[in-house]
Amino acid sequence: MKSHRSERQQRAARRPQRGMMLIEALIAILIFSIGILGIVGLQATAVQQSSDARYRSQAAELAQRLLGRMWTGDRTTTTLQTNYSCDAPPCSSPGTGYAAWLADVSGALPGVATDTSLQPAVTIDSAGVVILTLYWRQPSDDAASRHQYQVQSQISQ
Repeated sequence: MKSHRSERQQRAARRPQRGMMLIEALIAILIFSIGILGIVGLQATAVQQSSDARYRSQAAELAQRLLGRMWTGDRTTTTLQTNYSCDAPPCSSPGTGYAAWLADVSGALPGVATDTSLQPAVTIDSAGVVILTLYWRQPSDDAASRHQYQVQSQISQ
């Protein structure tokens, strides 16, 4: 009889354990799903940051290209101001150097070709200090936001 009772006691002891494996599996699936959603969110952020870095490096390259043209050409302040200055875009009558460079910028940075408020600003003071500011709007951005890259250089004669 003792063996019969011990068998009943063993069944009774196992009964509260029923379903625990299912609950553990469901919790594991929940934790795994949350992890996967986090990885997807990180992937989306990485793609966005990558495109922002690409446009920022293009803006830096375009700014250096214009500064290179200024350095290799006539570096007198009046000539620089005539050819490249555009303090408040959109410029009504841009110089030949600025107009040619603006075509490059419009082709490289998104939004510049269609939105005149995104056209770059180039200020040149009487001491030859050049301040270039480039703007762009990523395709995923809303109409109110814009990114900018600014560089300052001294063009001496």
